[in-house]
Amino acid sequence: MGFNSKNILKKHILEVSGIQKSFNNKLLLSDIYLKLETGQIIGLFGRNGSGKSTLLKIIFGIVPALDKSIFINGISKNNVSTLLNEISYLHQNQFIPNHFSVLQTILLSVDKQKAHFVCEDDFLKSLLNQKIRDLSFGELRYLHVKLMLSNQSKFVLLDEPFSGLSPKMIEVVMLLIKENSQEKGIIVTDHNYRSVMEIATDLRILHNGKLQVINKKAELLQEGYLINSAIF
Repeated sequence: MGFNSKNILKKHILEVSGIQKSFNNKLLLSDIYLKLETGQIIGLFGRNGSGKSTLLKIIFGIVPALDKSIFINGISKNNVSTLLNEISYLHQNQFIPNHFSVLQTILLSVDKQKAHFVCEDDFLKSLLNQKIRDLSFGELRYLHVKLMLSNQSKFVLLDEPFSGLSPKMIEVVMLLIKENSQEKGIIVTDHNYRSVMEIATDLRILHNGKLQVINKKAELLQEGYLINSAIF
């Protein structure tokens, strides 16, 4: 068998350090360091109010953190506008204009080659002519996730991607995340912790402002994130 170097995907590395954030004089995040590589799916856990969404927003750049240092492939990306082309962020709010059709949204969000495949998606192809305002919450959330995973960014931050989805849609989104992780680095945080744990290659928990590595479910129990009945 011949060796085909074209089949070897280049690994990309995102490193963020020095993240500190306080609200109302209370320290929420303390000297956070995070490394994310393509091929990796980090499941991010933490109790409500622990700062998970804030951390993702800081990494993406829509919440400031004065001492944040961000590198992609060893190159500093602090205050670089092109960072938006390298990191995608799925937040919890609706961000597509309501008067757009699903088809318009797809064509404006992904390149022509990917747009064809997105339009052929089993859940989306019957919705192409519908306006964004007429979609159900689950349909809209699925479209959001699909667009995030179909664009050109190397890294994707997913905040509650399973919210409002049917069990069948959750299964499809889990598969999409795993497939796209071959060429992207992905962080996922969601209250549906079972689905996150099933797809994650690595686990992290935010606890008392610190980001900690989690090696097994029992550690989530020890940190008070899960109760005994929920862990198994």
